[in-house]
Amino acid sequence: MKQVTRLTLVSRRYCHLCQDMEKALGQLATDLGVEVEVVDVDADAALEARYDELVPVLLHEGRELCHYFLDVSKVRDYLNEIG
Repeated sequence: MKQVTRLTLVSRRYCHLCQDMEKALGQLATDLGVEVEVVDVDADAALEARYDELVPVLLHEGRELCHYFLDVSKVRDYLNEIG
């Protein structure tokens, strides 16, 4: 059985760009059969030090796929590549 790909969205509660990316990811995740884990950047000092001003950041296994805005074509291409 194929393992489900899990993407990580590094986000924060009061960030409208974060909310927009999370909403956009909902449909993409459904279309591509991936799971999205949302992580609060402010709850982890290491994440905050690395991504503070870049949020939202979409990651797969530590690899940055996009930040600020969801780049749907880049994420689709990447997921097809690792397929």
